[in-house]
Amino acid sequence: MFEQPKTVLLAGAAGGIAKAIGAELVRRSADITLLTLSRGTGERVPGHTGERRHLSVSLDQADAIGSVEHFLCEFSLPPHWVINCCGLLHDKTHGPEKSLAQCGDNWLMQSIRVNLLTHLHLAQALDRQLQRRQPLLWASLSAKVGSIGDNQMGGWYSYRISKVGLNMLIRNLSIEWGRRLENSCVVAIHPGTTDTPLSKPFQSNLAPGKLYSAVLSARRIVDVLEQLGPADTGQLLFWDGSQLPW
Repeated sequence: MFEQPKTVLLAGAAGGIAKAIGAELVRRSADITLLTLSRGTGERVPGHTGERRHLSVSLDQADAIGSVEHFLCEFSLPPHWVINCCGLLHDKTHGPEKSLAQCGDNWLMQSIRVNLLTHLHLAQALDRQLQRRQPLLWASLSAKVGSIGDNQMGGWYSYRISKVGLNMLIRNLSIEWGRRLENSCVVAIHPGTTDTPLSKPFQSNLAPGKLYSAVLSARRIVDVLEQLGPADTGQLLFWDGSQLPW
């Protein structure tokens, strides 16, 4: 199992869930080394006594690959855990489409850039840093609505399509890195609907008890990650660790 890591790389570190995951990791191990990536400047986690390094980078851009690669070269070993929290559901002018007629190329491509390319580019940056004998746990925050097998409602075209692409990336990575590394696990995880800006426009439609705090979601996610092993690689997981259909 991938228990307490010494070094964690946290991407999309400015988001609500990512901040809570960072705080949860520090709560469990105050001297952990945190490497953070986001478009803005990084913030130090209260109570953190370990090393912290931040890189301001836009992972949806291809030139981020070289920037992150150079950033990681400053460390003797690659991170033990990688948690990628990058994601997009809406912005000031766009939201999830309810019908085919609402779909537009620009919003679909933006969804793919943020929900898929940010994860692809980070994987490409990490790829040449990997060492066969060092354990690696990679987790990408995905979404239950990205499950083809679970989709009974339709709609949300761009978000669903981009998350399906992310899920296939995770499946492919699990196979390729599983062949190269002696001890690896690559998963996607659905955190549940969490009280962050991403879910704000949709919270009024939720059933009671179905909106979770970022602190609770982070604790659940880290709990799941600590229980994973190589046999769990290549899965889409629910926040309680149960398996979701691709």
